[in-house]
Amino acid sequence: MEPETRAGIAERDLLYIGGAWVESTGDERLAVVDPAHEKAFGHAPAGTASDVDRAVRAAREASASWAATDPAARADALSAIADGIERRVEEIAALITREMGMPLAQSRMFQAGLAALDFRTAAGVVTTIDWEEPLGSSLLVRDPVGVVGCITPWNYPLHQLAAKAASALAAGCTVVIKPSELTPLDALVLAEICEETGLPAGVLNIVTGTGTTVGEALVTHPGVDMISFTGSTRAGARVQELAAQRVKPVALELGGKSASVLLDDADLDAAVTAGVQGCFINSGQTCNALTRLVVPRRLLDEVEQRIVALVDEVKVGDPFDPGTTLGPLTSSAQRDRVAGFVDGALDAGTRLLAGGPQAASGLPKAGFYAPPTVFTDVAPDSTLAQEEVFGPVLAVIPYDGGDEDAVALANDSDYGLSGAVWSADPDRALASARRIRTGQVSVNNAAYNPLAPFGGVKRSGHGRELGPHGLMEFTTLKAIQR
Repeated sequence: MEPETRAGIAERDLLYIGGAWVESTGDERLAVVDPAHEKAFGHAPAGTASDVDRAVRAAREASASWAATDPAARADALSAIADGIERRVEEIAALITREMGMPLAQSRMFQAGLAALDFRTAAGVVTTIDWEEPLGSSLLVRDPVGVVGCITPWNYPLHQLAAKAASALAAGCTVVIKPSELTPLDALVLAEICEETGLPAGVLNIVTGTGTTVGEALVTHPGVDMISFTGSTRAGARVQELAAQRVKPVALELGGKSASVLLDDADLDAAVTAGVQGCFINSGQTCNALTRLVVPRRLLDEVEQRIVALVDEVKVGDPFDPGTTLGPLTSSAQRDRVAGFVDGALDAGTRLLAGGPQAASGLPKAGFYAPPTVFTDVAPDSTLAQEEVFGPVLAVIPYDGGDEDAVALANDSDYGLSGAVWSADPDRALASARRIRTGQVSVNNAAYNPLAPFGGVKRSGHGRELGPHGLMEFTTLKAIQR
């Protein structure tokens, strides 16, 4: 099934720099591959270091005037961008589904919908910030950090871009954005929206291209005051290494191996359902996916029965089919990576509960598909329990003791991005949540809060996005002695 998209949306020849659509100084292009059909359906410029320099210069020229803009006016600009995204939700959702494979109904909510919410929330936050406050004889002043380089991933391309750009713009910063080379097209739609809303020239700039060329040029550019990066831990370490050469602040949102902890009084129907969904959403290509299910051993059989029934209901297929719940992985490299983890777990003798290689015969012949797979009685120190798979693979890990043992398993990870706790006693669940070392924890499937800060500890990175704390990330604090 081919989605309806506006003419020209998938074929892009220009970058957005200084409020204008300009040609790249290079002549190479990025092919954008539809992961459901393994064919290129669009292209975007492969930008150069010279393009980055032009964009940074434009951002610097706009920096002082945008920083001096009244917060209420910045809020109005962000609200207008949110309105523009909402007007084009269907178009954006279909485009991102073609770019990276998330089922269309989910793209409406999580790809386009969250992006609009990011801008709308930042618009509400910016007018609540105390930009100045007295402290004894001093006056504390919050200033925007300056020009921010935003490097964004392919799994939630517009949401992650919006989470960074909305807060940075709200703080009075100007931005240069490098979207993933796998999913560059939706970022250019955002540029159209910003142009239509009258956002001042140079406040938001977009240079598409590869990480090794555009990304590294952005990180090392002397005119960039800060980098905000979302991606793999390996790439994040490289970004931090390069930025350190200029002692440049970096906010990193990296990988995860989050645990959903079931205490022995948990509602199994609700907890297991949410745990499986929290692992498989976006085909497991989610940094805060709940990829470890920590359960009391005495409840393991019951949990396994529920998991098998839930996996049987998953429909893998065309992401434009309304019945599809699991679309393709984003690339052939990602599919091969996931298959490698599954094969490794089988070679190690880990018990396969559902899915696995034998399920491949039921997958579409074309497309980068992987079956929903669950291993059980997984050893806590195994590769499957410790490394981020970034695919629809769940590890069920039993524990024999009490709450402290469950929390210890949740904390037995080099990552610390997210997590969940389930208990019939909310206070008991909260006590465990407090002890889990991670940036965010959900208690009994609590509702999403767009004001809550998002980010991690340990190998999951540092810094926070979203809400007032995400805005503060893009400010510096100055003490005026008087």
